[in-house]
Amino acid sequence: MAERADSLPHGFRAHPWHGVHTGDQAPRLVNCFIEIVPDDTVKFELDKSSGYLRIDRPQQFSNQCPTLYGLIPRTLCDERVAELCRERSGRDVIKGDQDPMDICVLSDRRISHGDILVQALPIGGLRMIDGDEADDKIVAVLRGDALYGAYRDIADCPQPVVDRLRHYFLTYKQIPDRGDRVVEIADVYGVDEAYDVINRSRDDYRARFG
Repeated sequence: MAERADSLPHGFRAHPWHGVHTGDQAPRLVNCFIEIVPDDTVKFELDKSSGYLRIDRPQQFSNQCPTLYGLIPRTLCDERVAELCRERSGRDVIKGDQDPMDICVLSDRRISHGDILVQALPIGGLRMIDGDEADDKIVAVLRGDALYGAYRDIADCPQPVVDRLRHYFLTYKQIPDRGDRVVEIADVYGVDEAYDVINRSRDDYRARFG
């Protein structure tokens, strides 16, 4: 079983996925490990073995993630998340992508780098399907943020904010001169469904890791 961060010996860094608690008020308020920020020109990704950030790939084209982006600790996109995706999308062959639950955190303030922990309030999500894998993106607001912090549902967001997120995830894997779409967004859902997706991902994590 993964240890809480505060139970580790002094001088040891907690693993961002396994060693950090999801949060005592989850799913309404969650801890998030931020991997990339909008200014990043390379895509950083958590190395699952070590817990350090590694460079996944340079951002090859003009796409830049419009929000803080990272993961919710002690979550996993597996069978329970995939089951909901199958129900909502009507597609029978969907499996979880075996990664932690992704989260996009809206903030009015510029944050210069990733590899940090923040607290965020989920307000909705994008039901993204990558090939035949469920790859949900929870949308949240930074706790206490002056501009976004009062939002409680994705319906509170200006539509261009949601459109910007949708456009990024629909195009960030596309290669110029190729018309095939690698991913699709089957649905944009509100806060109650976001809570359900997070809880399912926590159950998937416990089923896998204890």
